[in-house]
Amino acid sequence: MIGKRFIFLGPPGAGKGTQAQKLAALCSIPHISTGEILRNEVFKGTPLGLQAKSYQEKGELVPDKLIDDMVRQRLSEPDTQSGWILDGFPRNVTQAKFFDELLEKLHQQCDFAIDLEVPDEVIVKRLLARGRQDDTEEILRRRLEIYREQTAPLIDYYSQRQILVSIQGNQSMEEVTEEMKKAIDLHC
Repeated sequence: MIGKRFIFLGPPGAGKGTQAQKLAALCSIPHISTGEILRNEVFKGTPLGLQAKSYQEKGELVPDKLIDDMVRQRLSEPDTQSGWILDGFPRNVTQAKFFDELLEKLHQQCDFAIDLEVPDEVIVKRLLARGRQDDTEEILRRRLEIYREQTAPLIDYYSQRQILVSIQGNQSMEEVTEEMKKAIDLHC
């Protein structure tokens, strides 16, 4: 599997991280989580990390520009040359447009945007089952609302570019993986 580049879309709790890790292992490409990039940059004390930390300490979202810079830096590393999976980026259409420009500069393209579709009621149930203190039903429903407002428009964005693959995420992990492999014609 050479040259496979994927973006994972879907609401919180849809299983993006789990499926991205499985696909990364199958394709021998890195799974790039923007949350992980942030944590690593902050831990290493890089200039980007120090900027991100200042926002995090105030309880604010890290601005798009900073996330864009981190993604640019990560995609320039040698292990991403044969492919990558992005999980958590882009978060909105503005970031998607930046990302298209970045990929053009890097002489790369995204092969598939994989959307894991899961009904809200299932997501709320899944996330409440995790038992995290900050995961109240009210907070979870607000996160889903924010997702629908900011991130869901990406489904149309990638559909228009004819790279969107929608997968029913309300199945067992194994069934989701198999459906995903068939949809992208992955033969491992």
